[in-house]
Amino acid sequence: MALNALILSGYGLNCETESKYAIDKSGGSADILHINRLLQNPKLLDQYNMLMIPGGFSFGDDLGAGKVFANKIKYKMKDQINEFVNQKKLILGIGNGFQILVKLGLLPEPDFKQRITMITNDSGKFEDRWVILKVNKKSPCIFTRNMEALLCPVRHGEGKIITDGKETLDKLKQNNQIVFQYVDKTGELAGYTHNPDGSVENIAGICDKSGLVLGMMPHPEAFITSQNCPYWIRGSVKEGMGLQIFRNAVAYFDEKN
Repeated sequence: MALNALILSGYGLNCETESKYAIDKSGGSADILHINRLLQNPKLLDQYNMLMIPGGFSFGDDLGAGKVFANKIKYKMKDQINEFVNQKKLILGIGNGFQILVKLGLLPEPDFKQRITMITNDSGKFEDRWVILKVNKKSPCIFTRNMEALLCPVRHGEGKIITDGKETLDKLKQNNQIVFQYVDKTGELAGYTHNPDGSVENIAGICDKSGLVLGMMPHPEAFITSQNCPYWIRGSVKEGMGLQIFRNAVAYFDEKN
């Protein structure tokens, strides 16, 4: 079975082209579709085995980043999304896509109940810089198999992850659903210099219990070739580290053959 992804676009999402390039380069295939076309015919989703919601600024982040876009999906194609999840297909949300997934209620549990949100960065400003991520090797996330760390950029103004209470945070830890954390060069959790938004526990990305739904604020699709990285000129960067996220998605379906 080959990876066949649907990448949503429209209303301010703006990373769909580079996301498609990342999937194509990794050995899968992807189509870009405006959200309105999917809402008009939700059964189009049946043709795909991965849904990706890329980054951007949907609806100008009015009413909170991702909220309006999430509501469009929730109230017009909830049943189709629920079936997609039950069929053990993949869902990936990056940046604004992650914000949409949590407000839709697909993370940390795909039950359409919101338990997490993102608020304005502690710095009070838009953060656009490269970060180091530590990968939780105990996580069930299929997108991060055989990964220990990831270097890629962030570009967001509302990326500070908070939960609705201690119980939700404790479950994230107990279930190893915290997939990515912001760290320094030594791999240790650190403050603002390395954590651009001030997220609790330095969280940069989480998955559901199955590991098939992943949301993350940093952008792996923005580090697909060595030249994407500001350090490539030193000769230490041979390949885009973000590729492994998408290669793991391809491998997931290859294993089903």
